[in-house]
Amino acid sequence: MSDRAPSAAGLTQQRPFVLFWLARLASTMGYQMLALTIGWQVYEITNSAFDLGLVGLIQFVPAVILTLLIGHAADRYDRRLIVRAAHGVYALAAIMITAALLAGALSRNLLFAAVFIIGCARAFEMPTAHALAPTLVPSALISRAVAAWTSANQTAVICGPALGGLVYALSPVLIGVLCVIFFACSITLITLVQSRGPAPTRDPPTFASVLAGFHYIRTRRRLLGVITLDLFVVILGGATALLPIYARDILAVGPIGLGLLRSAPAVGALITSIVLARYPVERHIGRKMFVVVGLYGAATIIFGFSTSFPVSLAALAVLGASDAVSIVIRFSLVQIETPDEKRGRVSAINYLFVGSSNTLGEFESGLVAAWLGAVPSVVIGGLGSLLVASTWMMLFPDLRRIDRYEPADREHVRA
Repeated sequence: MSDRAPSAAGLTQQRPFVLFWLARLASTMGYQMLALTIGWQVYEITNSAFDLGLVGLIQFVPAVILTLLIGHAADRYDRRLIVRAAHGVYALAAIMITAALLAGALSRNLLFAAVFIIGCARAFEMPTAHALAPTLVPSALISRAVAAWTSANQTAVICGPALGGLVYALSPVLIGVLCVIFFACSITLITLVQSRGPAPTRDPPTFASVLAGFHYIRTRRRLLGVITLDLFVVILGGATALLPIYARDILAVGPIGLGLLRSAPAVGALITSIVLARYPVERHIGRKMFVVVGLYGAATIIFGFSTSFPVSLAALAVLGASDAVSIVIRFSLVQIETPDEKRGRVSAINYLFVGSSNTLGEFESGLVAAWLGAVPSVVIGGLGSLLVASTWMMLFPDLRRIDRYEPADREHVRA
């Protein structure tokens, strides 16, 4: 039998994955529109770069506190129920913000409370969704499914902020209504998903089982390298938190321009992920991952110095394209090297170190911007990303030498 993977068209024949893809599209549309509203309102109310950074920190805290609980829940309970509950919490946050806007009672503290609620839900949703995705397709399609799943995310990241910016200019309240509609759609779609994976285990939780994800990552150096590489790169390269400052004070393009700036990275990422779903990276995976991380840092530096709106959009698009390649490679490696019974716990740790590093990176960018200014903050982050990539190439030589999407022990046998 041939080891050749099925064609990309095979993904469209996987009904559970298609429903999951559509649910991801709808939920991310709502999330991105809500994030744009929160970011603009926080900066309007406080005029503070530090408070923009706090938005990221507040979302990071739940991931730190809940990591062990999240991972164990994702391996012990129905992952679809967890994702559906998280989308319900997003809808409640959108209703809360919309009601405050209607009552004229929107405040910094209320926005921060909404961000914390969203952060708790997202801390459960993201690692659980990552663990669920591989169970919806045959193993040969996992890397292509990751690319397609990324394309759903990036499509929403393009359309959500762009649509949100236009709608916000007409009526901020209408954004809340649209968000609730999107989250209701995602909840319905997740309900219809049928998983291929084995039934979750219901063994009594023990301290050792909760910590199994940490032990698994610690004993597999390639996984450790992949996860920590993204952790430090994203912490240093978190320029998106400062986009309201660039939109209002540096580029002078207003909320509509802010929506386009937030969408630009996703434009590059969407194009790239569509290509990867059809023509996946299959050889010299490790080397290519480091190349695109370096490109990510260079694009961040260009954006930081830019005072031209078109140049800024182009730099953000390149940043998104390079990040998309890195995401597909990294997430494919994590899912392929992790057995299903540990995917929830490993994905929770991966989210803590990778996914939540986006929010911690936003805090770092806001903190440095409050101290040195927005431009130095972004440029320093880009330089730091290049330094981390160079350092990790030396610290994890096995990561650089990865050739194919195969578990380390199998690749060793091939060699």
